[in-house]
Amino acid sequence: MSFSCGLECVVVLGCTRWAWKRCTYIGSDDSATWPTATSDEFDPVPRICRIILAVYESDLRNPQWAPSGGYGLNPDWVIKRVTYEQTQGQAPPYLIYCDQEHRQIVVAIRGLNLVKESDYKTLLDNRLGKQMFDGGYVHHGLLKSAVWLLNEESEILKRLWVENGSEYEMVFAGHSLGSGVAALLTVIVVNHRDRLGGIPRDKIRCYAVAPARCMSLNLAVKYADVIYSVVLQDDFLPRTPTPLEDIFKSIFCLPCLLFLVCLRDTFIPENKKLGDPRRLYAPGRMYHIVERKFCRCGRFPPEVRTAIPVDGRFEHIVLSCNATSDHGIVWIEREAEKALQRMRESSSETVTTPPKVQKLERLQTIEIEHKNALERAVSLNIPHAVINPEEVPSHESGPETSESHSEDASETKSVSISGTSNWDEVVEKLFNKDEAGKLHLKSDAKALK
Repeated sequence: MSFSCGLECVVVLGCTRWAWKRCTYIGSDDSATWPTATSDEFDPVPRICRIILAVYESDLRNPQWAPSGGYGLNPDWVIKRVTYEQTQGQAPPYLIYCDQEHRQIVVAIRGLNLVKESDYKTLLDNRLGKQMFDGGYVHHGLLKSAVWLLNEESEILKRLWVENGSEYEMVFAGHSLGSGVAALLTVIVVNHRDRLGGIPRDKIRCYAVAPARCMSLNLAVKYADVIYSVVLQDDFLPRTPTPLEDIFKSIFCLPCLLFLVCLRDTFIPENKKLGDPRRLYAPGRMYHIVERKFCRCGRFPPEVRTAIPVDGRFEHIVLSCNATSDHGIVWIEREAEKALQRMRESSSETVTTPPKVQKLERLQTIEIEHKNALERAVSLNIPHAVINPEEVPSHESGPETSESHSEDASETKSVSISGTSNWDEVVEKLFNKDEAGKLHLKSDAKALK
């Protein structure tokens, strides 16, 4: 009797301790050890958020939902707008904007539309370990949308880049669902730069706002020099390891799902998570906007922390009433603008070196951080991790992965596509062409080796 009572006490204490740790875990804990970002590197983020918001407008000359201060866009510089009717459900709506002031060509992609069946089809077109690309795993449906978009717009983007002296940056940006398409579009472009006139890697940028988990850890770290993810405090999507298709199947019971995921992940060892090559992560370098503190009411002046995390990459669900509201592009734009103004004010007060010198030093630091992250990924035995970003790892799994995932491999065959494959081969593996030459998504891709 005494033994059973003692066992019950241990179980109750253990559950109480777990509940306390989970309930007191806040979003800012994920980036507690990260350094703060500089105003120069974070400067484009609020502007890019406004361009993404502009995709939701039907007429930029008479906007209906403009943020305070307006979009700051010149309608004459909008090259092309594409709606759901024009994409025929193969990609979310987007616009192409030639920003002559900042010397950028921007492709902005909108987020998930809860009333559009095509967006759900894109999300649901995936299974764990279904799609390999460039030596890692990616979300199958998002990759197909990215390939379709590039195949449709590559000539326009190439022409714009050449006409502007081959000097403009090529920026891909998106929110939520669109962030996954933009991130994978960037990976494709980096591997097929000839599609855009041979644009160099350092001219390619991606801003994934409220990013979806769309690529395996080795790819997330590998492309951290070109992909920048922006996360507002407690946003649920970058933290949820549950596949996107499962999240949005149960969108109307999202709090219940988040709690169950939180409970399940408590019993999964960290090394098992890192060793699973099929597990998807938020892509690239992370910028975490922090604005709330534990047991404090209201919002505080936001600060932005940045790093290229390998282990501890937004792995913990935050049980917060703001987990879904922090996912909204409107709030992210607003808080990003506040954070940028705050960084500018603080830098002007404490400046001790010329701005050009500061910018050069920060660029060197960013390169070192990326190199260190790649080396750490290799040291942690992350599957398919490489030190050289230009290197394409072998698609063959090691002994530890081939045994642990043999059951899933028998159920789901992956479509393996090398990042250096010929572009026509990539398109052929993912699409069918009709007699008119139009591309149609394959209903079920066969295994290709």
